[in-house]
Amino acid sequence: MDQVFEIPEESNVDPISSLEEDVIRGANPRFTFPFGILFSTFLYCGEAASALYMVRMYRKNSETYWMTYTFSFFMFSSIMVQLTLIFVHRDLAKDKPLSLFMHLILMGPVIRCLEAMIKYLTLWKKEGQEEPYVSLTRKKMLINGEEVLIEWEVGHSIRTLAMHRNAYKRMSQIQAFLGSVPQLTYQLYVTLISAEVTLGRAVLIVFSLISVTYGATLCNMLAIQIKYDEYKIRLGPLEVLCITIWRTLEITSRLVILVLFSATLKLKAVPFLLLNFLIILFEPWVKFWRSGAQMPNNIEKNFSRVGTLVVLISITVLYAGINFSCWSALQLKLADRDLVEKEALPRHTVRREFRVGFIQGIKQHDSLSQGPA
Repeated sequence: MDQVFEIPEESNVDPISSLEEDVIRGANPRFTFPFGILFSTFLYCGEAASALYMVRMYRKNSETYWMTYTFSFFMFSSIMVQLTLIFVHRDLAKDKPLSLFMHLILMGPVIRCLEAMIKYLTLWKKEGQEEPYVSLTRKKMLINGEEVLIEWEVGHSIRTLAMHRNAYKRMSQIQAFLGSVPQLTYQLYVTLISAEVTLGRAVLIVFSLISVTYGATLCNMLAIQIKYDEYKIRLGPLEVLCITIWRTLEITSRLVILVLFSATLKLKAVPFLLLNFLIILFEPWVKFWRSGAQMPNNIEKNFSRVGTLVVLISITVLYAGINFSCWSALQLKLADRDLVEKEALPRHTVRREFRVGFIQGIKQHDSLSQGPA
């Protein structure tokens, strides 16, 4: 996983004398190339292109049933991706007709990727020049076996690039669990009953599998960041590889069993699958209704009750999609402001993973207009 900026090494930090606490002033963060943004855009474009190609092939072969489902899964995930990026960046309140037009033609991730690349090139050209900071970031690190608190000044450009990266993380999860999972399941089902694997379908399956694995890996990364939010955690290539292999095996085994079950019972399997998804979807709402609690109205201060309801429904759909395909390790609790069942999590993990997923990008965007503290 790429990082927007790197934490300076031990030799680049200077102590600050303080009577209250020992704080080390870190050097200015060193930004890195946003590989994650490029990779997410590549997955989106690759899966969209292969899905549209298969729709064309199904239509050419008069396979209307297969064409309809393939196109429906593609359209639903693409629309949700566009809405996610618009929601995080708050484009409806801005005068950006080009961005809105690109989202309208389902090319929003492409224009966002170009914006992030332009911002990176601007930072690269201005490397070494100081710019006013918009926030201070404090994290704990271990230096010479001692726990110290390090403080960094985060500039406007780096913060903007970080906002783009966070938005693409949410987009990747939406695409993975609301689009790639049903698309992958259905294409495997079609392959099994047709007893042939065409090149176009194989490409679509590969893109969908990579997208699901990447989205599940991001869930693990976010969970680790939330659990140790007071510390700066770096996962090495070996750790990321282990998480990826685990998620790949988990998702593959579940989907293979699901496809075999569907291929055996065919249409009789639809009620069972639909019932399973609806139970996961409505379980948090049933618990919320039985608790007698009121709907939380402070998830985001700028949201109306209708906006809060839309966010809760979106979070519930995403939660159901994650649990349908892999282990989420979270229990959604709609009556709680944090939206997470606190008793179900280990110590220090009571945080807002799903809330952060939709709100963190907005809060970071709002901080850009507030100026230095």
